[in-house]
Amino acid sequence: MGRVALVTGVSRYLGGRLAAVLAADPAFDRVIGVDSVPPPSGLPIEFVRADIRNPVIGRVMDEAGVDTCVHMGVIATPRQAGGRSAMKDINVIGTMQLLAACQRVPSLTSFVVKSSSSVYGAGPKDPAMFTEEMEPKHPPRSGWAKDCLEVEGYVRGFSRRRQDVAVSILRFANFMGPGLRTGTTGYFSLPVIPTVLGFDARLQFVHEDDGMRAIKSCVDVRADGIFNVAGPGAVTLSQAVRWMHKQFVPMPSFMLSTLGRTVAAARYADLSSEQIRYLTYGRVLDTSAIERAIGFVPEYSSADAFMAFARREENDGSFEG
Repeated sequence: MGRVALVTGVSRYLGGRLAAVLAADPAFDRVIGVDSVPPPSGLPIEFVRADIRNPVIGRVMDEAGVDTCVHMGVIATPRQAGGRSAMKDINVIGTMQLLAACQRVPSLTSFVVKSSSSVYGAGPKDPAMFTEEMEPKHPPRSGWAKDCLEVEGYVRGFSRRRQDVAVSILRFANFMGPGLRTGTTGYFSLPVIPTVLGFDARLQFVHEDDGMRAIKSCVDVRADGIFNVAGPGAVTLSQAVRWMHKQFVPMPSFMLSTLGRTVAAARYADLSSEQIRYLTYGRVLDTSAIERAIGFVPEYSSADAFMAFARREENDGSFEG
């Protein structure tokens, strides 16, 4: 009998892509997708319309004999959830409820969660490269990054309680590529790009294809551990702006914060306080752990991933000269 997977967040781009990847694998007999709204038509999965906070998820998993759960349903921006309060409730309380359901499913052998390198925070005391064992020098205090930190804490607690389950926590750099739009891609899509005066942050990106490969690799081998995932190398903020053929406007961070509230209200891009710190100090990851553990090596460098996004912007006609 083949494997049975449950994937949360399938109505969003990355969750839907991952569900389709698993459905195409003959090792899986069934792939069950869960979300509060239906995914795009044509996704070759069994869909259950439910909030992950709904107890029905536990019954679905138990009756289907789910052995693999991939949690892609952590929301990155408040507008996706209908506000910051709802976002935190879905991310943190939803994860707690999902883990409680997983706790009671005896068939479960693998749990994978898409987290973020934002859990390391960003600040002047940061190391040149973050390894998975390092504690953040400047822990995130708000938003998506803080949610991810709390989610990881609950996932680690689940791992201690269910030591028979392989638990993979993947800390991704910012996703880039031709198919998705995020708060970060929205920032680089602005007609004129604001930057923090006096700083030129080092940034890393992961191509959406490599992100799918990393998750699928952890699912295949039932990897256990915390893994950084990013394309090799780093890109400075000024390089990225030049590759977009755009102008940038350096400004003090307090002015960028004011601008950020306007941009967020207009739903153009993510310029939250945590994102501004990231654009000030940057963040670079050591990704050797996932290569040692399961042999995963990205096909795209950070520069390659960013250029895939930049080419899409050019083709869409939104490339500014």
